[in-house]
Amino acid sequence: MTQPKTAVLLVNLGSPDEPTAAAVRRYLKEFLSDPRVVEGKGPRRLLWLAVLNSIILTFRPKKVAKLYASIWDEDSPLRRILNQQVAGLDLALQSELPDTAIQVFPAMTYGNPGLTSRLRELTDAGYGKILILPLYPQYSATTTAPIYDQIGRFQRGCREIPDIRVLKDYHDHPLYIEALAESVRQYRSEEQADKLILSYHGIPQEYVDKGDPYQRQCQRTSELLAAALGLHDDQWQATFQSRFGPMQWLQPYTDKTLESLPGQGIKNIDIISPAFSADCLETLEELAVENRDIFTAAGGESYNYIPALNAEPAMIRLLVELVKQHTNGWLQN
Repeated sequence: MTQPKTAVLLVNLGSPDEPTAAAVRRYLKEFLSDPRVVEGKGPRRLLWLAVLNSIILTFRPKKVAKLYASIWDEDSPLRRILNQQVAGLDLALQSELPDTAIQVFPAMTYGNPGLTSRLRELTDAGYGKILILPLYPQYSATTTAPIYDQIGRFQRGCREIPDIRVLKDYHDHPLYIEALAESVRQYRSEEQADKLILSYHGIPQEYVDKGDPYQRQCQRTSELLAAALGLHDDQWQATFQSRFGPMQWLQPYTDKTLESLPGQGIKNIDIISPAFSADCLETLEELAVENRDIFTAAGGESYNYIPALNAEPAMIRLLVELVKQHTNGWLQN
């Protein structure tokens, strides 16, 4: 009897197809319409959709498209790096597991290549076992949970359902912490900065109050990384970036923190975002450019952005280990 083929899907959030207002509008509509991303029921939901369609999707796409254009290089950085991660992991698995038939594919929760369409393609091609690796180190109902939602919708349309496993998070995996520490050591400024800032993508405080574990996992990642680097408590700080709208988000806010640090005598910083597995708009534009301007305008002197893990060898080693752990029992001949 022929064994079903095994696939690994690396999944990240998504990206517009091109840096134009029309493409950004399509992407933002899909992303911000997801009730996992912006929660609310009844009148609150209707109000949000009205604001989204009448205001946000009317005025925001042109501005965001310009920001994407500033970092675009033949394709969006997120999609380009995702493809590099897929190629690196596929090659590493061929070396580590030469006697197994396992292939790696990219997918996005929003935009292209879409997760649901990718699952359909793989099932039609005879892949009966699919490991899904969301590239979010810390779990949140705003990021990882939509992947589970899409899998559920896909499965409801299947007569013969493939065996699907999903990695929930890897926020405290030893190889993840080691990869972050290696990256910090590699990219830290020659003269050690006054402080290392760990900037995570924020979520509304309300979501955490309802039980989202994201903040707790960010704190755990931060503490493990600081310990790996031998930093004292006054040598690092975790903050949260990318807030949107009038709600209170997780604090302290990255931009407000950067604005206040020079007044405290902290004028030289290194900054990294452990929540992002690949550089994207939120790191290359917001964190590396916009927040640098905030810091220097407040009197900061040295601002050093440390890149995401991207397709670095340490990231590929982590992905290989995650595949080995979560395909246990699948790959015997």
